[in-house]
Amino acid sequence: MGPMSLCRSDLPILPRAPQEGLPPSIFNDVIGPVMRGPSSSHCAAAVRIGRMARDLMGGEVEHVLVEFHPAGSLATTHQTQGSDMGLFGGLLGWEASDDRLVESAHALAEVGIHVELRITDYPAPHPNTYKMTLRGPRGQHTMTAISTGGGMVEVVEVDGAPLSMRGDRFETLLWIQGDENGGEDPETLLRELNRDVSVDDVVPHRLGTGWILQVRGNRVLPEAVARDLTSRGAVSEIRSISPVLPVLSPPGLQVPFLTAHELLTYNQARDLDLWELAVSYECARGQLSREAVVEEMVGIVDLLERSIQQGLAGTHYSHRILGPQAGAFRTHLEDGSLLEAGVLNLIIAYVTALMEVKSSMGVIVAAPTAGACGALPGACVGAGHSMELGREAMARGMLAAGLIGVFIAHRSTFAAEVCGCQAECGAGSGMAAAALVTLAGGSTREALGAASMALQNTLGMICDPVANRVEVPCLGRNVMAASNALACANMALAGFDPVIPLDEVIDTMDAVGKSLPHALRCTALGGLSVTPTSRRIQEEMETR
Repeated sequence: MGPMSLCRSDLPILPRAPQEGLPPSIFNDVIGPVMRGPSSSHCAAAVRIGRMARDLMGGEVEHVLVEFHPAGSLATTHQTQGSDMGLFGGLLGWEASDDRLVESAHALAEVGIHVELRITDYPAPHPNTYKMTLRGPRGQHTMTAISTGGGMVEVVEVDGAPLSMRGDRFETLLWIQGDENGGEDPETLLRELNRDVSVDDVVPHRLGTGWILQVRGNRVLPEAVARDLTSRGAVSEIRSISPVLPVLSPPGLQVPFLTAHELLTYNQARDLDLWELAVSYECARGQLSREAVVEEMVGIVDLLERSIQQGLAGTHYSHRILGPQAGAFRTHLEDGSLLEAGVLNLIIAYVTALMEVKSSMGVIVAAPTAGACGALPGACVGAGHSMELGREAMARGMLAAGLIGVFIAHRSTFAAEVCGCQAECGAGSGMAAAALVTLAGGSTREALGAASMALQNTLGMICDPVANRVEVPCLGRNVMAASNALACANMALAGFDPVIPLDEVIDTMDAVGKSLPHALRCTALGGLSVTPTSRRIQEEMETR
């Protein structure tokens, strides 16, 4: 069955705010995850979904049935964009950066876990939906999860009960038996036995005559409480689901602003740079110290520098379209055989290097996605090196970019399957523009203006990777995104008027993306991905 025969425009897409109304985190939603693989929404998210599924089974999994919707993106790309690889690694308990990921299918078979993949027509809530039936020595559970973009996930169903688990808290699920009279009240049961245990909230979910009780907190439910609960008899099973995100969501979460307009109002009496506002935001979001936030971003810059050098040195991986090219670009740059473009040529070399590391299963940082992992970091580190800035200065640029990403995540999405490539490379371009203004010492207003102009220039960009691989036209679009960012940063620094405020541009991006035909915003269903050459390359790749 060819890709076009899978393309339907009636797949329901339910708009979901990041974190169910909770504010996005720079390190959860925007700059990260640290990962291997071609796609954050396919590979890194699948790892996280697999880890949560493993916890649901108490670490004991024997058989897994995974069902993908025929009109969703995963039906055509689950193998080529790393969803299978990531899910298998997650079922084994691995991280998204584990160097064993490429061998996860073999490792799964070695430990006796059988996975069956099917394309099934069912009411899928999102183009990236995983419907799973898991069996183990102690029973069976079902779980439906979605990848919402940039490696973020949400479990939306367990055993037929609708719920929400996003991997940002410790979650304990309790199965409470009932009868025709309703059985024991779940909230009363927990309050009686859990008065001295701190939890964020308790959510009961009706399940036949019984309940699934969802307990959220900043730590796992203590074993003593679990033993007391199971001794009551009405509780038939308890499962602890560990967080999969680096920044947890504390109770009573409040942030100082969530839009560019609110930021400007907040900053009137403070006159802070955008990176300083980003630090203040993330401190509030994760109840972190300022030192911890800055140190985390400095660590990310260090990782990016290593990945860039790895890409420039030359990468090798058999299952990709493009061979190593970044090193040749740098050689031509150094011997003067390229057209003069100043810092832009160095940025192009770095963007290309990062994209090649991604395509060869090296470690990269999704910023905001793996498909757009080159634009922002390549621009920020390239400009930083050209300006002879240290890693702390580059970290400040990345923090400023992260805050632009927070505004985008709050009002829209990073999922190309929902809004097209403008949600990935377009968002990365807007973020990079703000980072470059910050590196140049520009003001907060100038950084916001640069981000607005860069996003305006990328509206309507479709998602259509050749041969289901995130390489072509993704490489060129990352280079374009970084080039656009550099131009818009300089325009903002020169006093150009963006005209449309950033918040309004983000809203427009969201509306435009969701107006694109399904085939043009759902990976590998339209555009360049269905050309004769793309189909030929795909056939050739399948024989390797």
